[in-house]
Amino acid sequence: MEFAFSEDQYAFRDAVADLLAGTCPPEAVRAAWDADDPWDRDRWSALAEMGVVGLMAPDAAGGLGMTEVDLVLILEEAGRAALPEPLADTALLLPLVPDEWQESIASGLIALGVAPADATHVIGPIGADFIVVGDRAYGPPDEVDEQRSVDGSRRLLRVEDVVDGDGVFPLTGDPFDRMAFGTAATLVGVARHLIEVTVGYAKERQQFGQPIGGFQAVKHHLASALLAVEFAAPVVYRAAWSLATDQPTVPRDVSMAKAMAGDAAEQAARVALQVHGAIGYTFESDLHLWMKRVWALSPAWGDARWHRRRVADAVIG
Repeated sequence: MEFAFSEDQYAFRDAVADLLAGTCPPEAVRAAWDADDPWDRDRWSALAEMGVVGLMAPDAAGGLGMTEVDLVLILEEAGRAALPEPLADTALLLPLVPDEWQESIASGLIALGVAPADATHVIGPIGADFIVVGDRAYGPPDEVDEQRSVDGSRRLLRVEDVVDGDGVFPLTGDPFDRMAFGTAATLVGVARHLIEVTVGYAKERQQFGQPIGGFQAVKHHLASALLAVEFAAPVVYRAAWSLATDQPTVPRDVSMAKAMAGDAAEQAARVALQVHGAIGYTFESDLHLWMKRVWALSPAWGDARWHRRRVADAVIG
């Protein structure tokens, strides 16, 4: 397998990055923690108008007819911005949604939250129009018993409060691998942000008359974290290609991506906290917004240990 991203794919990613820089700065992510509705409807509409939400919907449904390979760089940017809205959930499930619902989802009128069939909670569905559990979509419960997540911008609902009868519509396939892939791509973006802000802090923070970034121990920690991310990213891109081309190795490739991205993001969070020191433990620092996104997403859709076992099963049976 050999592929490279095109100039158009990089340009689309950069356009989304510019949009998120203007509409989803750290103060907007922080505000989502305390808001009754953590989603910014204007930001969601802007993403839909750009074609991001419906990127994988067919032209007939108002989408762009693109694939996971086109989406993966954009999911990284969503992670880099700690976007509160469920972009991965909605965009990646579109190909599994019945045709009559796709146009409304692609246009941004409908957003989806999603959880595995055996989950106890759905993450991030407050405000979702439909909540997918397993392979079936349900309407939101009449009475919302909201549960707080470690990531305050991604609220939880109990699955038992969501599942009601046969649901609104079935999906045409199992969403597990698609969501594990989307989570992996998002984690790569979160990890990149953590490393970038930590490098910036290390250049400014002075000790013993020089920036702490000049100390060898700090350099080595940051280099190791960056190396982990740079090794994980191509594996995530491979999973995108496997999904886009319907390869028989999708489960193996997705599990490799999720395991490596989860490990890399957790390492980036750990190093960021170590380098920032005491200030990194404070709620007033923006650092925790990204660290807690890592801690929420890393175990979601199978943690690294679960996915490594799955890879082992695929490779050695």
